Amino acid sequence: MVEPLVLRSPRLILRSLRLEDSEPIAAYRSLPAVARFQSWDSFEPADAVRLVTSQAAVVPDTPGTWLQLALVLSESATVIGDCGIHFLEDAPRQIELGITLAPTYQGRGLATEALGTVLEYAFDRLGKHRVIAVTDVENQAAASLFRRLGFRQEARFVEHVWFKEAWGSEDVFALLRREWQARRNSG
Repeated sequence: MVEPLVLRSPRLILRSLRLEDSEPIAAYRSLPAVARFQSWDSFEPADAVRLVTSQAAVVPDTPGTWLQLALVLSESATVIGDCGIHFLEDAPRQIELGITLAPTYQGRGLATEALGTVLEYAFDRLGKHRVIAVTDVENQAAASLFRRLGFRQEARFVEHVWFKEAWGSEDVFALLRREWQARRNSG
């Protein structure tokens, strides 16, 4: 049995997925506004169950795995989103982040708070050197989120991926541990 991961921030609990999370995950992931920049077109309850079940054996910090954490409001225990941490196969001192948040909870600083907590975990507890995020160039909300957290844009890949029946372009953002520490120490 894998020990469940639990991280806390002022308003959120970030924890390993549970089977009872399947319904709320399917509810927000099935929305067209949420799926727009994601790898799926539709997300059914069975997809959510598969996601949760697939996470049961994931050990944090195992190269080549994605760890999904539920974003849960502390005050109400409501699942409002999920955050993915990709422990890179060929670069074990680096990770990739992704986040999905129900539209009802967007614009409240919760994604910034969640990812800030994950960055503390990555840099302070796991000792990672670099964190990256890849966003669709049209996803300006995601780009703004990563910039708020101190990420810098390192690349733009133009029409390099066939995505939802069209060529898509992506931006790559990155943050180094020393940059995170300097930012945290200055403010």
